[in-house]
Amino acid sequence: MAARAGAERADIPATPEAARVLFGDRLARAERFVATLADTGIRHGLIGPREAPRLWDRHVLNCAVVHSAIPVGSVRRRVVDVGSGAGLPGMTIAIARPDLDVHLVEPLRRRASWLTDTVAQIGLTNVVVHQARAEALWDEIETPWVMARAVTDILQLAEWTLPLLSRDGSLLALKGTKARTELAEHDAALRSLGVIDAGVNEYGADLLAEPTLVLTLRIAARVDRSLFRARPTSSAGSARRRGDRPRRPRRDRSRLR
Repeated sequence: MAARAGAERADIPATPEAARVLFGDRLARAERFVATLADTGIRHGLIGPREAPRLWDRHVLNCAVVHSAIPVGSVRRRVVDVGSGAGLPGMTIAIARPDLDVHLVEPLRRRASWLTDTVAQIGLTNVVVHQARAEALWDEIETPWVMARAVTDILQLAEWTLPLLSRDGSLLALKGTKARTELAEHDAALRSLGVIDAGVNEYGADLLAEPTLVLTLRIAARVDRSLFRARPTSSAGSARRRGDRPRRPRRDRSRLR
C-alpha cells in the first residue's frame, strides 16, 4: 500500500499510538497525509525539509487534537480553515471528523492546487478547497467555526475572519506559546470588533507531550460586514493589500514637457 510504504520511510517516524487513538479507523488516511507532506509537501515548500521526522507530533497530531473543540451533533457542521497552506489544521480535522464539512481557504494558486490534489489522493469527500482570501468569501460563507494556524497576529486574523462567523460562532487560532501574550496585547481591540468571550484553551494534554494552545474568540451576533470593510487594517494587512493591487502605469513625463 502506498500509504504504508510512505509511513515506513526512514525520514518519517513510525505511527505513534496517539494517532491510532485520534484517527481510529481512518488512520490509513492520516498516514497517507503524512507521507504526502513528507514528499510533495516538502518539494512544494509547504513543509521545511527538516520537518519530516516531526510531522506526526509537531504538525498532524498538534492540529488534530483541536477537533474536540467542535461538538458532535445531529446536524453536519461547517468548519473553515483560513490560510490552510499544507492543510494544517483543516485536513487533519477532516480526516478525524467525517461528520464535518471542512473548507480550506488558501489564496496562493500553487498551494490551493496541492491541497486539491492531496484531498483527492487521500479520498476525502468532506473537504472543499477555495483559492481565495478570507475577505473574498465574506458574502459566500457563513460558518460557526473558523480555524487558523500560524497565519498572522490575532487582531489581523480577527479582522479577516470574524465576518465569516455565524451567530455564536468561534475563531480558533492555534498560536502555541504566543497565545496568552497576543490575547493580553489585543484584548480591548478584539472586544471592539464584537468579541464577547476570549481565552486560551489546551487540547491533547492526555495524548501529546505538549498540549496544543488555542486562542479562542467568540461572538454573540453576526458582525456588521460593511463596517469591517470600512475599518482600517493593521500595517501588515495594509501592506498585504497594497501588494495585491495592480500597479498603475507610470506617467510618461516626457510627454508633459
